[in-house]
Amino acid sequence: MNSFDDKLKAFGRLLTIMDELRTQCPWDMKQTMESLRHLTIEETYELADAILDRNMSEIKKEIGDLMLHMVFYARIASETGHFDIADVLNGICEKLVARHPHIYGDVKVSGEEEVKVNWERLKLKEGNRSVLDGVPKSLPAMVKAQRIQEKARGAGFDWENAEQVWQKVQEELKEFHEEASKGNKEAMEKEFGDLLFSLINYARFLNINPENALEKTNKKFIQRFQYMEKAAAADGRSLHDMTLNEMDIYWEKAKDFEK
Repeated sequence: MNSFDDKLKAFGRLLTIMDELRTQCPWDMKQTMESLRHLTIEETYELADAILDRNMSEIKKEIGDLMLHMVFYARIASETGHFDIADVLNGICEKLVARHPHIYGDVKVSGEEEVKVNWERLKLKEGNRSVLDGVPKSLPAMVKAQRIQEKARGAGFDWENAEQVWQKVQEELKEFHEEASKGNKEAMEKEFGDLLFSLINYARFLNINPENALEKTNKKFIQRFQYMEKAAAADGRSLHDMTLNEMDIYWEKAKDFEK
């Protein structure tokens, strides 16, 4: 692993290259925070994919891409006199010190949960009107639900045990099924939302990340479906011309192939 001095040198090199690109490259010169925003979101998802794939070489690459974006934003802000990269780094350092009084102060904690509770209390003291203020509005709904529940727990608003949450899941499932049988779309949507929220809550109690779990299932389905397509094509057939029973034979082969 690189020494601390090597890490500082590498970061300094990135800053130098960013300065050069911003003043010499036609594409980099015309970028704004708004034009970079969607690219940053894309890079974030690419990093998330690499993490799920446990591909360390890709994780390293995607971290580099995101690091470039952070430096880019800071460089743009420095041109308008709002802040520069040093302000950004000092700001996060100061926040981390302030949010960890059990490390940089004389506060004693019993474990991880107490650290989370203290974190939310400190955020309120810093000016947040609600413990939920820190949940980004543009987060995907599933991730947002998880973060809302975690923050509510930090304020002490939570179920006592997993069994209570499972009972809530059963209750919401029953209510959704009742509305589905009536065919009332608006009511069905409401109850389906409640069911998903309760399932995400239950996953949290089991220490399962619902976003990761669903994405792994997505990947598994894609792999099996694409295997079906290839296997059918190898037999000179097309899925469009097959019955469900015939496709199911290939599906079972796809499951065996995974093993």
